[in-house]
Amino acid sequence: MDRNQKELSRQSPVGSIYVHVPFCYALCGYCDFYKELYDRQSVSPLVDALLSELRREAAEHALRIMTIFVGGGTPTTLPIPELSRLLGALRDTVDLALREALEFTVEANPATVTTEVAATLVASGVNRVSIGAQSFQPGELLVLERTHQPPQVRQTIETCRAAGIDNINLDLIFGVPGQAIAGWRENLARTIELGPDHISAYALTYEHGTRLTRQLNAGRVQRCDPELEADMYSATIEDLSAAGYSQYEISNFARPGRECRHNLAYWRNEQYLGIGPSAAGYVAGERYKNVPNSAQYIEAIAGGRLPRIEREVLPPDQRAREAAMLALRLNEGLIFAEFAARHGQRAQDIFAHAIEKHVSLGLLRVEEGALRLTPTGRFVADSVVADFLA
Repeated sequence: MDRNQKELSRQSPVGSIYVHVPFCYALCGYCDFYKELYDRQSVSPLVDALLSELRREAAEHALRIMTIFVGGGTPTTLPIPELSRLLGALRDTVDLALREALEFTVEANPATVTTEVAATLVASGVNRVSIGAQSFQPGELLVLERTHQPPQVRQTIETCRAAGIDNINLDLIFGVPGQAIAGWRENLARTIELGPDHISAYALTYEHGTRLTRQLNAGRVQRCDPELEADMYSATIEDLSAAGYSQYEISNFARPGRECRHNLAYWRNEQYLGIGPSAAGYVAGERYKNVPNSAQYIEAIAGGRLPRIEREVLPPDQRAREAAMLALRLNEGLIFAEFAARHGQRAQDIFAHAIEKHVSLGLLRVEEGALRLTPTGRFVADSVVADFLA
């Protein structure tokens, strides 16, 4: 880091850590996150490298860790001794006085959380589990190449709760090829019945290089009609709101007080460490990404090198633009006073043209000292926020 970055790091401790564990028992065709098939021989070298990078980053930056998120991949594929070793080291980065307030999340696929795994999570300080349910329809799971069966979602939730984990998120996907509005609303009803504390509902995206995109291009699957997808999104907001879940971000809904604080740190453009192959981080004004290859990642760490493939120190103008883009994803929106205090400029001045344009189109509104997407604007959020980055 240069002198300015070191000063930024001292002034503002890093509050969050993301760790990427790429192992999966099967590789889903729609997923473009870096992942690899589980190989027992690769586990210990990877955990060694993760802990080495963690120690290096902890020595480099001031930390005041309030949220930890272990994702992937499927972290719960790790053997219990290695899972315990990784999670225990992460817990130890947190000051004793802050551990009671820590949000510590681990991602899991249904049927990968046994009683022993759940006990290990709790013993390591994990208090939140995010479960990749995606659908309760066997045909939709088949299209997505998910290997679990719908009843295993309930089993996983019950195992986590019995161990003492009382903060559960379920991930869902809508817009799956062949999906009908009735089937999607049944997915929502099944989810609500299970009573998770948090629900993430994402529209299926066809990412470059994925098996699902190749199937689409070959005509083997058909993209969901955009109007039907919009109806599914409307149904999501309506059904979850009626069940007591507040929408606090475009794709995220929570019971009161159960918003994901780790993800809020991203959307509020706060600092976080990214540890592991393909992990991204944002510290002292620099965005970085690690190499998306476990072997190369391990080799770099063993050689005493940073495993970075991308590094960019953001100028103040770009930091302000990214902060605005991320804030608009939240229902709280871009709060003018907070933005001015943080960036030394008024958002109303920097983004005057974009604000005027999208307010006139009914996609943004100014109210209570903040700029927010309207309900209509949430349907086209990507096109709206693009004007704030330009």
